Amino acid sequence: MKKITLLLAAMLTLGASGLAQADTLADIKASGKMTVGIDPTFPPYEYTNDKGEIIGYSVSIMQSVAKDLGVKLDFQKTAFNGIIPGLISGSFNAEGSSLNVNAERAKKVLFTVPYSKTVNGILIRKDEAGKFSAKPLSIESLAGLRGAAKSTSVPEQLLKTFNETLKSKGLKPIEIISVDTLDQTVSALMTKRADFVIDDIAVLAPVAKKYPAKLSQVGEVGPSQWMAWATRKDDVALNKAISDHILAMQKSGELAKLQQQYLGTTIVVPADNFIPQE
Repeated sequence: MKKITLLLAAMLTLGASGLAQADTLADIKASGKMTVGIDPTFPPYEYTNDKGEIIGYSVSIMQSVAKDLGVKLDFQKTAFNGIIPGLISGSFNAEGSSLNVNAERAKKVLFTVPYSKTVNGILIRKDEAGKFSAKPLSIESLAGLRGAAKSTSVPEQLLKTFNETLKSKGLKPIEIISVDTLDQTVSALMTKRADFVIDDIAVLAPVAKKYPAKLSQVGEVGPSQWMAWATRKDDVALNKAISDHILAMQKSGELAKLQQQYLGTTIVVPADNFIPQE
């Protein structure tokens, strides 16, 4: 009888724990604070300014979400490759790093509606422009070169996909140099450890502008993808609150203003059917 009682108590405890995790939105409102895991090394989306403040396009949206919920934001700096594991394990309430929406990630997490669209581009040293003279830029033009990308990012995965294509055509694969931050990819390029950097064109544009005599952006490669945040699978209420706010910002024109400010363009984001099939 005692064993049965203990078993029932344990089951009730587990059930209560599951309910608490599933009601993260209520927990956030009750505490008055939302902890957000973020890797602020991805301008113009999320990055750190000279004052040490985390700013950017996506950060401004998250701040608007928090204001609407009536809570404060508590950013927890996390390496990009630890964002999804940290989210799933409950290290923070939500994640605030821009994620490319794909089918593989959708198996692990629940995406919010997108707030931007990404197209990947190639950044090179200006004195190497002759290697990339062919227009439009092709996967074949990258064969045998060394490409730097952030670890576990979509650009890194894209390079792996490119290598499958190159292999099928009997061409040399790209040597992939995986690092933790955008600055490290640029450093690899500057020091000639890499022949090119691959990342979102909105991310590469300010880098090329910062070093106009040394670096140049030469073209776009691969498919475009939506960018969004993600919540844990069972955090449906929190996901809906964030998604509804993004769509409300789009309807009011606030989202377009932020896009113009940080991205230099406007993008109409979808409310559904934005996750690609495998």
